[in-house]
Parts: sequence; C-alpha cells; structure tokens
Amino acid sequence: MTLISSGAAQRESAYAEIKRRIIHCETEFTPGAVLNESRIMELLALGRGPINQALHRLEVEGWVSILPRKGLLIASLSLDQLMEMASVRALNEVFCVGLAVNNARDDEIAAMRRIVERSPQLIAQRDIAGLVALDLAFHIAMSAASRNGTLAELLRALHEKQARFWFLSLSAPSHLEQVYREHLAIVEAFERRDAVAAQALMQHHIEEFKRNTTRRI
Repeated sequence: MTLISSGAAQRESAYAEIKRRIIHCETEFTPGAVLNESRIMELLALGRGPINQALHRLEVEGWVSILPRKGLLIASLSLDQLMEMASVRALNEVFCVGLAVNNARDDEIAAMRRIVERSPQLIAQRDIAGLVALDLAFHIAMSAASRNGTLAELLRALHEKQARFWFLSLSAPSHLEQVYREHLAIVEAFERRDAVAAQALMQHHIEEFKRNTTRRI
C-alpha cells in the first residue's frame, strides 16, 4: 500500500508540475516547444514511470502531443483557439455568473473580494504568475458559487487552458490595472446581488480579454 500511495503521489506531482510549467509558459515549456522525456525527468527529478503516465494524461487533456521517437510537443496557441475560448466563456460564464449572484453565500462573496484585493500588491511587484493564479482562483470561486458542478468544472478546465494567453495579455502594465478594476466591479455587483449588472460586467470582461490578447498574438 505504501508503494502504491508513493507511486500515485509521484504521478500527481509530475502531472501538476508539468501542467504548471506549461500554463506559465516557462522556459522549455513554451507553446510549440519540443523536449524529450529524459529532460523532463531531469528537471523534475522524477523517474520515467510517473513522468510517462503524467504525459499521457496531459495528452488526453490537450496540453501536449507525444511524438514517437521525437519527444514531446507542447500545445501551440492560436488566434482561432482564443476566439473559441472567448465564445465558450461568453455562452457559459455569463450564465454561470447569473446563477452565482443568486446562490452565493455572503462568506463566498467576501472570499471573492479578498482574492481581488490581493491584486494591487501583485501589480506593484509585476508578479504575472501570481496574477494569473489569482485570476484563476477568482473565476473558480465564482463558478463554485453557482452550485452547478458540471458548469463549474467546464469553466475551471477552460480557464486553465486560457491561462497561457494571460501571460501574453497581462504583460502590458495598463492591462494589469484594467483587469483589477473589472474584477472589482464584478465583486461589487455580487455584493449588491445585481445579477444583470454582474452578467454585463462579465461579458465586458471577456470581450476585453479577447481584444487585449488578440493584439499580442
């Protein structure tokens, strides 16, 4: 049992760390990059078994492509992908926000505000990775408050995939402040329990994400 647990922990560790590096567009894990399994084993200090299993899981989820005898291809980014993601968000996340405004507990809304209020410090530090993680936490918190688990899971996976685009759009200082103001306005609509305003603000937030990112692809 100990060996099984240890193996499972290593698989999860490998999966989480490789995905984190891909999301953060770290060196050697940038969109379209090719690297081999041996190099990943070296970087993560893990054996071939957990690395191989993690890579197959990531391939199923669309993060990588395994190229026989060549290595690993990190999924690329394209304008078409951006437009697809924005369309899915516009259909699903705006609806989700309407549910969440009505179903969120007061403590969940307070938690959303606490997440957003961490932004100014991260902006001052130009901590892009921290801001991307914060954005993901904010949207996951809103989705969870909808009380629709299927919708929340769909949006969580979508925001993880979309996070790589944030590393492009959030590199502009003016956009860092803009995203903070947009998040804050959405929280304020939640606090007023104004579903119509929250949905309109989310629609605007998605459109601004698409517009800012399109200019940098």
